[in-house]
Amino acid sequence: MECHLELNLKKCNCTYEPCPRKGRCCECLLYHRENGELPACYFSEEAERTYNRSISFFIKTYKG
Repeated sequence: MECHLELNLKKCNCTYEPCPRKGRCCECLLYHRENGELPACYFSEEAERTYNRSISFFIKTYKG
């Protein structure tokens, strides 16, 4: 499968700058899933800046 890195980077809301997975969605999803977390794109802008990627934090802050 081809990675659309340029397009992914335009849509990626992750503000964690040293992240080596930024724009590489399949790597990002796998990394966070293995750690029982969700990636930045699941969170609001405000919640994302906390760097708390836990599922419980997502449920607590999700505003459908």
